[in-house]
Amino acid sequence: MEKTSEEKKSFQWKDVFQKIISDLKTLTNLHEDTNIESTIASIKKDVEFKGANVWILFFAVIICSVGLNVNSTAVIIGAMLISPLMGPINGVGLSIGIYDTELLRLSLRNLLIMILVGLVASTFYFLITPITDAQSELLARTRPTLFDVFIAFFGGCAGIVAASRKEGKITVISGVAIATALMPPLCTAGYGIASGQLRFFFGAFYLLFINSFFIAIATFLVTHLLHFPVKQFVDIQRQKVVKRSIIIFSILTIIPSFFLAWNVVSETRFNSHTYRYIQDIQQLDLFSEKEIINVSRKYSRKEKSLTLSVIGKPLTEQQIRYMQQLLPKYGLNDVNLIIKQTGGTFDLGAQTAFIEKLLMDKDIQLQKKDSIIAALNNKLQLMQTSGVNELQLAREVKVQFPDIKQIAFSNSIFINLDHLTQDTVPTIFIQWEETPPNKKALLSQMNEWLKVRLNLEKLKIIEVEM
Repeated sequence: MEKTSEEKKSFQWKDVFQKIISDLKTLTNLHEDTNIESTIASIKKDVEFKGANVWILFFAVIICSVGLNVNSTAVIIGAMLISPLMGPINGVGLSIGIYDTELLRLSLRNLLIMILVGLVASTFYFLITPITDAQSELLARTRPTLFDVFIAFFGGCAGIVAASRKEGKITVISGVAIATALMPPLCTAGYGIASGQLRFFFGAFYLLFINSFFIAIATFLVTHLLHFPVKQFVDIQRQKVVKRSIIIFSILTIIPSFFLAWNVVSETRFNSHTYRYIQDIQQLDLFSEKEIINVSRKYSRKEKSLTLSVIGKPLTEQQIRYMQQLLPKYGLNDVNLIIKQTGGTFDLGAQTAFIEKLLMDKDIQLQKKDSIIAALNNKLQLMQTSGVNELQLAREVKVQFPDIKQIAFSNSIFINLDHLTQDTVPTIFIQWEETPPNKKALLSQMNEWLKVRLNLEKLKIIEVEM
């Protein structure tokens, strides 16, 4: 019996769908080219922390601390590439995935020792460095965000997938070391200890924990996805105890990390909502004669506040209440809105004029300083030319310009009455024997010649009747 046209169409679509599914499986197949034994051996080797690895970590910490101290991104990246800190973290993820308690114990022990070495080395550096200010690269490691969680997790996934290939992708692993940024928060924590600023220490250590944990979780998930063989025990009862212990440890570690991650998500949402709120209220009519010049956010479990510094015509109590009523619309129900505004009845135009006047006064002060500098330069030039023999120079002037009868040299102070600025200028006074018809050309020629002769940038020639 022949198939109907509808059955043929259904059969064709079914074939197309199966072909797409098959191609997707082939395209995303991770099991091909996987070298499980080599990957486990490589991770176990990287977990070791002794001999050369100790010194490499110490040098990497010092390099990273210098980079944070002088705000050099290139130096920080270099320190990330040579740091061996990733090894024990991958070891934790692998040990949980294959139920290897010995590897888990060794990985946690070595990771703790590495962190202590990093803290000691970075604290020592920041205690002796003459640069004590926190640069932008350092400050960026004190407040983790949701994006740090994403970077750590997906970076860890990329790292373990690349490491599990028969030919390890060195460029991928290097990129993961840079992206996941384990070394900078460790060194920033050392800065917090050295400077006595515990908020820096806890913020940076929090970021280090987030990065380490989510890299380990990524390693654990990929090893399960690739079906890494779990460790077998002769004693079945012991095997059950070990598996149960690792599961309990994993849960105890995951629970606080989710709590921390939720805090990061909540703070990120808070910042995003306040940004939208500020953007929208500035479009309202009540801000037509006002301007927000500063925004301060505070987020914690106990308090959430948004402080706006406003200039212009003061907001009324009714307008402030209206702004508070808008908060729930942006998901800011429990946020305390604080308005700081200038007193008085000045409008925005008056305050703008006041600021412009301040800037103008500043420009006048700069002009006066420039005038003083120019005067000092002229005095310096006069001092440099004071060794000139006036009689010899007068003879040369007589040869060059025979129409001149007398000449005098002086250092004159000229004052601009409009701006009340003064300038000290080398001055030549001359008296003509008889006024020449080409006097203007002779004066210009004489001015240029004397500037070169006396090595002066500025010179004034004045005619006198003596």
